[in-house]
Amino acid sequence: MKQFLKRRLTYTDIFLILANMVPVAGVWAGKWNAADVFIVYCLESVIAGLYNVLMMLVTTQIKKKDVWQNGNSETMVSGYGFIVFFIVHYGFFVWIQMSIFLDVSGYKGHAFSITSVADFFIHLRSNISPAIQWVLLLFIISNGVVVVKNFMLTGVYKTASLGTLMFAPYARIFVQQFCVILGSFFLQFGGGAIFILVFAAVKTFFEIILDYEKMITAKQTSVN
Repeated sequence: MKQFLKRRLTYTDIFLILANMVPVAGVWAGKWNAADVFIVYCLESVIAGLYNVLMMLVTTQIKKKDVWQNGNSETMVSGYGFIVFFIVHYGFFVWIQMSIFLDVSGYKGHAFSITSVADFFIHLRSNISPAIQWVLLLFIISNGVVVVKNFMLTGVYKTASLGTLMFAPYARIFVQQFCVILGSFFLQFGGGAIFILVFAAVKTFFEIILDYEKMITAKQTSVN
Protein backbone atom coordinates (compact mmCIF):
# COMPACT_ATOMS: atom_id res chain seq x y z
CA MET A 1 0.00 0.00 0.00
CA LYS A 2 2.92 2.35 0.66
CA GLN A 3 3.72 2.54 -3.04
CA PHE A 4 0.32 4.19 -3.62
CA LEU A 5 0.97 7.06 -1.20
CA LYS A 6 1.92 10.45 -2.58
CA ARG A 7 5.30 11.90 -1.71
CA ARG A 8 4.31 15.55 -2.25
CA LEU A 9 1.28 17.69 -2.97
CA THR A 10 0.50 18.75 -6.53
CA TYR A 11 -1.34 21.83 -7.76
CA THR A 12 -4.39 19.62 -8.27
CA ASP A 13 -4.24 18.53 -4.63
CA ILE A 14 -4.12 22.14 -3.47
CA PHE A 15 -7.11 22.94 -5.68
CA LEU A 16 -9.04 20.03 -4.11
CA ILE A 17 -8.18 21.22 -0.61
CA LEU A 18 -9.45 24.72 -1.36
CA ALA A 19 -12.63 23.36 -3.00
CA ASN A 20 -13.42 21.23 0.07
CA MET A 21 -12.77 24.10 2.46
CA VAL A 22 -15.26 26.46 0.76
CA PRO A 23 -18.34 24.66 2.18
CA VAL A 24 -16.69 24.48 5.62
CA ALA A 25 -16.09 28.23 5.57
CA GLY A 26 -19.71 28.83 4.57
CA VAL A 27 -21.05 26.80 7.49
CA TRP A 28 -18.69 28.27 10.08
CA ALA A 29 -19.45 31.79 8.89
CA GLY A 30 -23.11 31.08 9.57
CA LYS A 31 -24.09 31.59 5.94
CA TRP A 32 -25.00 28.03 5.01
CA ASN A 33 -26.92 25.23 6.69
CA ALA A 34 -24.78 22.19 7.64
CA ALA A 35 -27.35 19.74 6.26
CA ASP A 36 -27.42 21.57 2.91
CA VAL A 37 -23.63 21.50 2.72
CA PHE A 38 -23.48 17.83 3.62
CA ILE A 39 -25.88 16.96 0.79
CA VAL A 40 -23.28 18.41 -1.60
CA TYR A 41 -20.67 16.03 -0.18
CA CYS A 42 -23.15 13.18 -0.72
CA LEU A 43 -23.79 14.33 -4.28
CA GLU A 44 -20.04 14.30 -4.89
CA SER A 45 -20.29 10.50 -4.85
CA VAL A 46 -22.64 10.80 -7.83
CA ILE A 47 -20.23 13.19 -9.55
CA ALA A 48 -17.33 10.79 -8.99
CA GLY A 49 -19.40 7.92 -10.38
CA LEU A 50 -20.34 9.83 -13.53
CA TYR A 51 -16.74 10.82 -14.17
CA ASN A 52 -15.71 7.21 -13.60
CA VAL A 53 -18.18 6.06 -16.26
CA LEU A 54 -16.66 8.64 -18.61
CA MET A 55 -13.14 7.38 -17.90
CA MET A 56 -14.21 3.78 -18.49
CA LEU A 57 -15.86 4.80 -21.77
CA VAL A 58 -12.67 6.51 -22.95
CA THR A 59 -10.51 3.50 -22.04
CA THR A 60 -12.99 1.15 -23.70
CA GLN A 61 -12.54 2.99 -27.00
CA ILE A 62 -8.82 2.16 -26.80
CA LYS A 63 -8.75 -1.33 -25.30
CA LYS A 64 -12.19 -2.67 -26.32
CA LYS A 65 -11.87 -5.60 -23.86
CA ASP A 66 -10.11 -6.32 -20.59
CA VAL A 67 -9.57 -9.13 -18.11
CA TRP A 68 -12.55 -9.95 -15.87
CA GLN A 69 -11.46 -11.91 -12.82
CA ASN A 70 -13.91 -14.34 -11.25
CA GLY A 71 -12.13 -16.20 -8.49
CA ASN A 72 -9.21 -18.02 -10.07
CA SER A 73 -10.57 -17.74 -13.61
CA GLU A 74 -9.99 -14.88 -16.03
CA THR A 75 -12.16 -13.94 -19.01
CA MET A 76 -11.84 -11.21 -21.60
CA VAL A 77 -14.96 -9.03 -21.35
CA SER A 78 -16.08 -6.03 -23.35
CA GLY A 79 -15.47 -2.70 -21.66
CA TYR A 80 -19.19 -2.02 -21.85
CA GLY A 81 -19.76 -5.03 -19.62
CA PHE A 82 -17.56 -3.41 -16.97
CA ILE A 83 -19.48 -0.15 -17.36
CA VAL A 84 -22.94 -1.73 -16.99
CA PHE A 85 -21.82 -3.67 -13.92
CA PHE A 86 -20.36 -0.51 -12.38
CA ILE A 87 -23.50 1.57 -12.99
CA VAL A 88 -25.76 -1.03 -11.35
CA HIS A 89 -23.43 -1.89 -8.46
CA TYR A 90 -22.22 1.64 -7.67
CA GLY A 91 -25.74 3.00 -8.17
CA PHE A 92 -26.95 0.70 -5.40
CA PHE A 93 -24.42 2.14 -2.94
CA VAL A 94 -25.32 5.71 -3.94
CA TRP A 95 -29.00 4.92 -3.37
CA ILE A 96 -28.24 3.58 0.12
CA GLN A 97 -26.18 6.67 0.96
CA MET A 98 -28.79 9.11 -0.32
CA SER A 99 -31.62 7.22 1.36
CA ILE A 100 -29.92 7.38 4.76
CA PHE A 101 -29.20 11.07 4.39
CA LEU A 102 -32.66 12.05 3.17
CA ASP A 103 -34.18 10.22 6.13
CA VAL A 104 -32.00 11.68 8.88
CA SER A 105 -31.72 15.21 7.50
CA GLY A 106 -35.41 15.97 7.35
CA TYR A 107 -35.84 16.05 3.57
CA LYS A 108 -39.14 14.76 2.21
CA GLY A 109 -39.50 11.08 1.47
CA HIS A 110 -39.12 7.73 3.18
CA ALA A 111 -35.87 5.94 3.92
CA PHE A 112 -34.72 3.42 1.30
CA SER A 113 -37.43 4.47 -1.14
CA ILE A 114 -36.34 4.56 -4.77
CA THR A 115 -39.10 7.05 -5.59
CA SER A 116 -38.05 9.50 -2.85
CA VAL A 117 -34.41 9.46 -3.98
CA ALA A 118 -35.48 9.86 -7.62
CA ASP A 119 -37.82 12.71 -6.65
CA PHE A 120 -34.97 14.47 -4.84
CA PHE A 121 -32.78 14.38 -7.94
CA ILE A 122 -35.62 15.41 -10.26
CA HIS A 123 -36.30 18.49 -8.10
CA LEU A 124 -32.65 19.03 -7.14
CA ARG A 125 -32.61 22.76 -7.87
CA SER A 126 -35.57 23.38 -5.57
CA ASN A 127 -34.12 21.15 -2.84
CA ILE A 128 -30.84 23.05 -2.47
CA SER A 129 -30.24 26.78 -2.24
CA PRO A 130 -28.61 28.80 -5.07
CA ALA A 131 -25.43 29.19 -2.98
CA ILE A 132 -25.18 25.42 -2.49
CA GLN A 133 -25.75 24.94 -6.22
CA TRP A 134 -22.58 26.99 -6.81
CA VAL A 135 -20.71 24.75 -4.37
CA LEU A 136 -21.96 21.72 -6.30
CA LEU A 137 -20.69 23.31 -9.52
CA LEU A 138 -17.32 23.87 -7.83
CA PHE A 139 -17.13 20.16 -6.97
CA ILE A 140 -18.04 19.23 -10.55
CA ILE A 141 -15.22 21.44 -11.85
CA SER A 142 -12.65 20.27 -9.27
CA ASN A 143 -13.33 16.60 -9.99
CA GLY A 144 -13.19 17.32 -13.72
CA VAL A 145 -9.80 18.99 -13.35
CA VAL A 146 -8.47 15.89 -11.59
CA VAL A 147 -9.75 13.61 -14.37
CA VAL A 148 -8.25 15.76 -17.12
CA LYS A 149 -4.88 16.21 -15.40
CA ASN A 150 -4.34 12.74 -13.90
CA PHE A 151 -6.16 10.58 -16.43
CA MET A 152 -6.29 12.28 -19.82
CA LEU A 153 -3.19 14.46 -20.09
CA THR A 154 -0.92 11.78 -18.63
CA GLY A 155 -2.13 9.18 -21.12
CA VAL A 156 -3.24 6.80 -18.35
CA TYR A 157 -6.50 6.21 -20.26
CA LYS A 158 -4.56 4.22 -22.89
CA THR A 159 -3.38 1.49 -20.51
CA ALA A 160 -5.69 1.72 -17.47
CA SER A 161 -7.20 -1.53 -16.18
CA LEU A 162 -10.98 -1.43 -16.53
CA GLY A 163 -11.26 -3.69 -13.50
CA THR A 164 -9.28 -1.24 -11.39
CA LEU A 165 -11.22 1.73 -12.76
CA MET A 166 -14.47 -0.01 -11.94
CA PHE A 167 -13.67 -0.18 -8.22
CA ALA A 168 -11.72 3.09 -7.90
CA PRO A 169 -14.54 5.25 -6.42
CA TYR A 170 -15.59 2.75 -3.73
CA ALA A 171 -13.07 3.86 -1.10
CA ARG A 172 -14.63 7.32 -1.19
CA ILE A 173 -18.21 6.13 -0.94
CA PHE A 174 -17.45 3.75 1.94
CA VAL A 175 -15.90 6.63 3.89
CA GLN A 176 -18.85 8.86 3.05
CA GLN A 177 -21.47 6.28 4.04
CA PHE A 178 -19.80 5.85 7.42
CA CYS A 179 -19.74 9.63 7.81
CA VAL A 180 -23.41 9.96 6.78
CA ILE A 181 -24.44 7.66 9.61
CA LEU A 182 -22.13 9.38 12.09
CA GLY A 183 -23.06 12.82 10.83
CA SER A 184 -26.77 12.22 11.39
CA PHE A 185 -26.19 12.26 15.14
CA PHE A 186 -24.25 15.52 14.93
CA LEU A 187 -26.90 17.15 12.75
CA GLN A 188 -29.75 16.15 15.05
CA PHE A 189 -27.95 17.42 18.17
CA GLY A 190 -26.83 20.72 16.68
CA GLY A 191 -23.20 19.81 16.07
CA GLY A 192 -23.34 20.12 12.30
CA ALA A 193 -20.60 22.75 12.00
CA ILE A 194 -18.10 20.66 13.94
CA PHE A 195 -18.96 17.55 11.97
CA ILE A 196 -18.63 19.31 8.61
CA LEU A 197 -15.14 20.48 9.57
CA VAL A 198 -14.00 17.02 10.70
CA PHE A 199 -15.62 15.27 7.74
CA ALA A 200 -14.09 17.65 5.19
CA ALA A 201 -10.66 17.23 6.78
CA VAL A 202 -10.83 13.42 6.77
CA LYS A 203 -12.26 13.28 3.26
CA THR A 204 -9.66 15.66 1.86
CA PHE A 205 -6.85 13.75 3.60
CA PHE A 206 -7.78 10.47 1.93
CA GLU A 207 -8.25 12.17 -1.44
CA ILE A 208 -4.82 13.77 -1.51
CA ILE A 209 -2.73 11.09 0.22
CA LEU A 210 -3.57 8.28 -2.22
CA ASP A 211 -2.01 8.35 -5.69
CA TYR A 212 -4.92 7.14 -7.81
CA GLU A 213 -2.88 7.33 -11.00
CA LYS A 214 -0.48 4.71 -9.65
CA MET A 215 -3.39 2.59 -8.41
CA ILE A 216 -5.04 2.65 -11.84
CA THR A 217 -1.87 1.72 -13.75
CA ALA A 218 -0.45 -0.81 -11.27
CA LYS A 219 -2.75 -3.67 -12.20
CA GLN A 220 -2.15 -3.17 -15.91
CA THR A 221 1.61 -3.27 -15.34
CA SER A 222 1.36 -6.48 -13.34
CA VAL A 223 -0.74 -8.13 -16.08
CA ASN A 224 1.78 -7.20 -18.77
